[in-house]
Amino acid sequence: MAGYLTTHVLDTARGLPAAGLKIELFRIEGAARHLLKSVTTNDDGRTDAQILPAAEFEPGTYELVFHAGAYLDETGPAQEPPRFLDLIPIRFGMSEPTHYHVPLLLSPFGYSTYRGS
Repeated sequence: MAGYLTTHVLDTARGLPAAGLKIELFRIEGAARHLLKSVTTNDDGRTDAQILPAAEFEPGTYELVFHAGAYLDETGPAQEPPRFLDLIPIRFGMSEPTHYHVPLLLSPFGYSTYRGS
């Protein structure tokens, strides 16, 4: 089986998928971060394709950066600056060639993630 990475974002405050949220994928090598891809979630809160497809998969350390502040500014009531949540980085390792799914559950004042399926 080839490895690949998917993600999705759910807006738990609104009870909806988080459409239009920018996500960046970085590969981490030592102290260096290499931007691999920048995507935006669709109406289902998912990316239109695997964020890291099998042809590009390599074991290693990665980081997803969810641009939550811009999304929350567009979808919710205005907050006094600085916003409580802005960029949400999630750094994780992928060691085996399998399906990795890293979702984000988001609200204006908190978030959670897990290794999904």
